[in-house]
Amino acid sequence: MRFRQVHLDFHTSEAIPEIGRHFSQKQFQDMLKLGHVDSITLFSKCHHGWAYHPSNANEIHPGLSFDLLGSQIEAAHEIGVKTPVYLSAGLDEKLARRHPQWLIRNRQERTQWAADFMEPGYHEFCFNTPYLDMLTAQVRETLERYDADGIFLDIVGVRECYCQNCVAEIRRKGSDPRNIDDMRAMWEETYSRYGAAMKEAVHSLKPSLPIFHNNGHIRRGRRDLAAFNTHLELESLPTGGWGYDHFPLSVRYAQGLGMDVLGMTGKFHKSWGEFGGFKHPNALRYEAALSLANGAGCSIGDQLHPLGIMDQATYALIGEAYAEVEEKEEWCRNTTAVADIALLSAEAAGSSAGDQSGASNASPMDWADTGAVRILLEGHLLFDVIDKESDLHTYKVIILPDCIAITPDLRKRLDAFTAEGGKVLATGQSGLMQDGSKFALDLGAEWLGTSSFNPTYVRPDFKLLSLRPSSFLVYADGYEIGLAPEGRSLGSRQNPYFNRDLFTFTSHLHAPSDMQDAGPGITEGPEGIYIGWNLFTDYAKYGSLPVKQILLYVLDRLLESAAGERTLHVNLPAQGIVTLQEQYAENRRVLHLLYASPVRRGKDTEIIEDLPTIHPTEIRLTENRPVRKLYLAPQRMPLVFTQENGRISCTVPEWSCHQMVVVEF
Repeated sequence: MRFRQVHLDFHTSEAIPEIGRHFSQKQFQDMLKLGHVDSITLFSKCHHGWAYHPSNANEIHPGLSFDLLGSQIEAAHEIGVKTPVYLSAGLDEKLARRHPQWLIRNRQERTQWAADFMEPGYHEFCFNTPYLDMLTAQVRETLERYDADGIFLDIVGVRECYCQNCVAEIRRKGSDPRNIDDMRAMWEETYSRYGAAMKEAVHSLKPSLPIFHNNGHIRRGRRDLAAFNTHLELESLPTGGWGYDHFPLSVRYAQGLGMDVLGMTGKFHKSWGEFGGFKHPNALRYEAALSLANGAGCSIGDQLHPLGIMDQATYALIGEAYAEVEEKEEWCRNTTAVADIALLSAEAAGSSAGDQSGASNASPMDWADTGAVRILLEGHLLFDVIDKESDLHTYKVIILPDCIAITPDLRKRLDAFTAEGGKVLATGQSGLMQDGSKFALDLGAEWLGTSSFNPTYVRPDFKLLSLRPSSFLVYADGYEIGLAPEGRSLGSRQNPYFNRDLFTFTSHLHAPSDMQDAGPGITEGPEGIYIGWNLFTDYAKYGSLPVKQILLYVLDRLLESAAGERTLHVNLPAQGIVTLQEQYAENRRVLHLLYASPVRRGKDTEIIEDLPTIHPTEIRLTENRPVRKLYLAPQRMPLVFTQENGRISCTVPEWSCHQMVVVEF
């Protein structure tokens, strides 16, 4: 897999004339060289539905008079740049107006994306229609005519649809469109048929060609959906709605699936479709480094001008990031993450406590996962994000964030994990049996139920790193528990005088604690620790310092109990990120240090502009293998270190943005 890719959007209306009039193969090549680009995704078909080459299966854009795709591929291959080819699969606005009966419809017959044809925008197709055959023919034609290095199919996934084709099919199956379970099964079948059709179209012509189906998010826990792809491209434009929280959560799961992974960001100030928008070069440098630190290659989104000119400012910008990636690649290929902690994703677990149907509200799951990843990143802990199929035996601690019910199969796996000395941290309703009646794990707590108060207060029995003892506010839902026979209390719960109501309110927000012990709030048992609040959700929404320091304290306590200590200690500021990657073939580990601090600009845009110099960083790494060499990469500068009692200690001199520390054995 190439590590320095560009995804070159080209969604171009038929209302624009003279498409590609200023395209020059030499200018195209010059910009790729300026950008240090080694792979570029080019367009066969855009969201408007037009082909950018002569076509029998489709129609060439009415403003295009030559084979643009063929010219781009020829120019790129001449300088050793690969060319995956893009086709818009879910959107085809030209065809949408000709065959609106093939579009996805909701229960009220409204279309997807644009709600109707009286507003500008696209309309998404249902693959349970003749449209699938047309798309298949377009893919086959592209591969028969062009030397594509991959196929990228966009705007696809399992979709809810009540179009008349789907209604007729469910009735042929002997069911009813009002039966939601049968409809969901049919929607899954529709996507499977699409995936099989695309695989046959591509691999019957080029058996080993990469294929990726883009849905904007890799759904955790759906390995079956990930398996439709030969590799993964994690679309995650921080300023385009994903934010800087999304990529670490997504990539820490994706790397564990054993597939090649690309992290996809954009050069834009905001997101796709923006002409003339630019982010600071430091933002791209950091985002590319974040991909490398997580075992992923890099893809940067750009958009070609209708006249076919590659923008010099864009490729100078991309080149600043990719020149650094090029220097670092040898320490970033074929890596396996080293992790002490596994975060069992709430999204991947798929059902909340008390919900036996498997249906769940995505929002609480997203908050729980996001808060947990923030805590782990800011605590500089080594972690993976896992699903219920992941191998648990390599980890020391498993986190069950806020809303994970314990199914019989998960109980069996966690019992085996704790029997080998592993520990569990559960918060909120996590750790309960599926019926929500009692705990499935011995975490020192007995379940009583949901607290009638909100917010409530936690008073830890241990000292927090930055604060003196107090009763600390928790906004998220709290739960009442008792102490189990073998349990130990690590902190108590306190209630407010009353909930804020019409005749019982005080001050501006909520009542203070009544200072009475209302029972245990944090407990420890033989299998781990339980905390009686949705603390990860609380941290995701409110960012409370006490919540963060409580969670980091109990995680260190669990790591010490399970393994003696965490694998890595590092004195980075809170926004610093660390990962540890193993390159088995080279018999070495690579420690990645990153630092950037996004700031809010405008209404809701996170921006990285400044990359401050980080003071010398002290590192202590648990490692028993004798070290042959320890150095900075890509500088190849040796570092003085000591190794004794199973620990490596060294100090990294001042650095900025991204620094790799290589340990060769």
